[in-house]
Amino acid sequence: MKRRAVSLLLICILLVSLPLGCAVAPSASEKPVVIATIFPQYDFVRRIAGDRVELSMLCKPGSEVHGFDPSLSEMAKILNCDLLIYVGGETDEWVSELLEENGRHLNAVALVDLVDTVDEEHKEGMQGKAEDEPEADEHVWTGPENAIRIAEGITDALCELLPEEADAMRKNAAALIDELTLLDADYRALMQDAKRDTLVFAERFPFRYLCEELHLDYYAALPGCSSNEEVSLTTVSFLIDRVKELNLSGVFIIEFSDGRIANTIAESTGCEVWLLHSCHNVSKEDFDAGVTYIDLMRQNLSVLKKAVE
Repeated sequence: MKRRAVSLLLICILLVSLPLGCAVAPSASEKPVVIATIFPQYDFVRRIAGDRVELSMLCKPGSEVHGFDPSLSEMAKILNCDLLIYVGGETDEWVSELLEENGRHLNAVALVDLVDTVDEEHKEGMQGKAEDEPEADEHVWTGPENAIRIAEGITDALCELLPEEADAMRKNAAALIDELTLLDADYRALMQDAKRDTLVFAERFPFRYLCEELHLDYYAALPGCSSNEEVSLTTVSFLIDRVKELNLSGVFIIEFSDGRIANTIAESTGCEVWLLHSCHNVSKEDFDAGVTYIDLMRQNLSVLKKAVE
């Protein structure tokens, strides 16, 4: 899906409405204000910086990330923050436009700049047409190896923001990276005795980096950033045939899915329906309970074990 970029008109309205020479009233806190657009970088910042920063997540828990459009007040918060950590790429065109048009420097880190990206694929049977010019897949955090690089890049940005706290934050980061390294090793070990190497997704597919890392093949109803369009009977029939042909035990959905397509496939093939969490966002219940990126990726590891047995 190509998200609608923030219009220049809205940005102009925001800028001219602010007092001359400043953006918005500064935070009452003396801590640096850090804004993360979505959950993965939010979770990494709270683990690395702790209460040394005033941290917020722009996309509210339980909301659909791909449909996010910032309000004027949210844009004002971004213009006034000390560090913005966003994904980058086509989905975050509104961020790029805001940064270009705000007329002043803003300290920002894009996840896509911290790793080597790969292009989105249009696989056989996938709904819609392949784009003439493939664009980089933005779901860079879905591979554990990339998550390590992202944690390192966020650590560097936080240490530049708070150099007096750098030693303590690098110690926190080292502990996080140790856990991510173990997670990465466990994912790779999973594939050593794998009997299957193909997954079927009954909706969007945001796991290109995970599949690249583990040398997994896949089929999916929709590309990773597609809108919630209706999936054709032809696509559903294709996925049903793949599940039968490959003798797969389950078909995948992602978080916040209504499961309609997956349930149709399951009824036609006798397979199970499994959740693989993309970590884009979490429910309010999980957010309030303090669930982490590593928690979710550990859950995914358990599910994948069933899929490749």
